[in-house]
This record gives sequence, C-alpha cells and structure tokens, in this order.
Amino acid sequence: MAHDKQNRDAILKRLSRLNGQVQGVSRMVEDGRYCVDILNQTAAIRSALRGVERLLIEDHARSCMEDAIQSGDQDRQRVMFREVVELMDKVRG
Repeated sequence: MAHDKQNRDAILKRLSRLNGQVQGVSRMVEDGRYCVDILNQTAAIRSALRGVERLLIEDHARSCMEDAIQSGDQDRQRVMFREVVELMDKVRG
C-alpha cells in the first residue's frame, strides 16, 4: 500500500511513541508500580493505537478503495468493501 507521506510520517511517529510507552509500562511492572498507574498507561497505549488504526484506514480509503472504485471492477470493489467492513469490526472489537 502506498501511504500518503504525511500520514506515513505521522504513523511512524505514533508507532515510535507507542514503542516507548510499551517499554515504559514494562519498566513500571518490573519496578512494582501501582496497578492503577500501569492501567492508566495501558489505556493511553490503546488510545494511541486507535489513532494509528484511524490513519491507516484513511490511507486505505484514499488509495486502495479509491483505486478499486475508479477501476470500475465490481468484484474488486466488493472485495474492498467486505475487507473494510471486517476491518471495522476488528478495530471496534
């Protein structure tokens, strides 16, 4: 998939931040930090991951789905639509 440069940079920046957050949570667990503090951090990680997912879905809609629509290939369009529906179920789940 060809990512929009702006989205790609934002995705990579968010993933880097997420990596740091996950490492921070590992240190918190190792240090025996208060459970609620750790859970607050895991909630922040889930929120940040949802932001990455949103950007990826936007990219998919702007590139892959748009290409399928413009191609006029109804079978390809149906496949893309089913993929997005399934993806949205996973993301919400």
